Amino acid sequence: MYKSVKVSEFLHRVKVPAELQPEQEYSLVTIKVHHKGVVLRNKTKGKLIGSKMYKISKGQFILSGIDARNGAFGIVPDELDGAIVTNDFWYFDIDETKVKRDFFYWLTNTPLFLNACIKSSQGVTQRIRLQAKLFFDFEFRFPPLEEQENFLKRIQHADQGLILLRVELQKQERYISQLKQAILQEAIAGQLTAEWRDRHPMQKGNPDTDAAALLAKIKAEKRQLIADGKLKQEKPLPEIIPDKIPFSVPDSWVWCSLGNVGIFERGKSKHRPRNDGNLFKDGNIPFIQTGDVSSAKKSKGYITRCSQFYNEIGLAQSRLWSKDTLCITIAANIAETGFLGIDACFPDSIVGFTSLTNISMSWMIKYYLFCVQDEIIKFAPATAQKNINLNIITSLLFPLPPLAEQKAIVEKVDYLMKIIDQLQEQIKHRKQLAEDLMQTVLREAFE
Repeated sequence: MYKSVKVSEFLHRVKVPAELQPEQEYSLVTIKVHHKGVVLRNKTKGKLIGSKMYKISKGQFILSGIDARNGAFGIVPDELDGAIVTNDFWYFDIDETKVKRDFFYWLTNTPLFLNACIKSSQGVTQRIRLQAKLFFDFEFRFPPLEEQENFLKRIQHADQGLILLRVELQKQERYISQLKQAILQEAIAGQLTAEWRDRHPMQKGNPDTDAAALLAKIKAEKRQLIADGKLKQEKPLPEIIPDKIPFSVPDSWVWCSLGNVGIFERGKSKHRPRNDGNLFKDGNIPFIQTGDVSSAKKSKGYITRCSQFYNEIGLAQSRLWSKDTLCITIAANIAETGFLGIDACFPDSIVGFTSLTNISMSWMIKYYLFCVQDEIIKFAPATAQKNINLNIITSLLFPLPPLAEQKAIVEKVDYLMKIIDQLQEQIKHRKQLAEDLMQTVLREAFE
């Protein structure tokens, strides 16, 4: 028979002051939200610690008075025995005559315990904290200790199965990631479209099947734009050195500098939200930042939303780029890419690519940058804020396919990526089913 037990009856708060020695090194603890665990924050000497600290022991239950409502609680692991915390962390010995430690641990994995922390937290915005009286008076219903043991066996059995399933699904996710990498690598090397080339042999001088003719056509268009004053004179790009070519491509393709295939220009913005809010007040003109570009992978490669908006004053010192512009980050998350799904401005930490042919060229560049991203990152200096310059991007060696084959490659990659998306959805569904099964077992034990 289940019995209602107040938190104060099975959790006994402990406070053991830590006598800090100036030259001794101490482990400081933090608790991740969303029940992600009790972990080491950092190690530091006693003389560098300014506040009063308290010592915790392995096996104790600990929570954050500030973030318990966000799932910041857990059991102190063995490796943090003797670590220290501030008074913002509450820690407890568990009375195992009322509830088995492991049984209580599983209770903290349920919405029931999180709900208790939420309902026991009060205060004004930014100062909401766990209230001792509310928390200690909260009641849970526990079965007798013998039944707790039986439930534990069932829970642990289900958990072991869940762990094995997670490992298997992680393997499948790695395989899918490797498959995606292989598909794009084959795409930029011409291997995906070998049959297409058999059906469409190269016609010398035709940009659709002869990349050398396509490259000459693009160069001519750029020269005309410069002559018309619509494009600034570009810096000379390096000559192609045969020994530097990383892999072979079909005869109808050519290697060139990436800057040869279109127009690459840095974004324009002298001011950011953090240092000139006047440019953003009551704004409605999208202002894309590097994080928005990185997030495009979650929306099929397109940037459709942002958190900042220029007003007309902001727009006047920037530039509005058109929808379908390929954005490339050169700071923070280097060589991430995404297409504008809206007309938008962006700062000089992002490069915009304008194709002089069609959208397929932009997709080819996106595939290529995905494959060589790790190599590009190596160009960034070892500083806290990693960045590269535009010249590094435009000087990259690029395998250029003929125009019609670019379209064939994009269509083939799109087809294969849809299959990969389906596989990823299946994995996601299996993960959710496993988690739901575990929650069903936990609800049976605690509800």
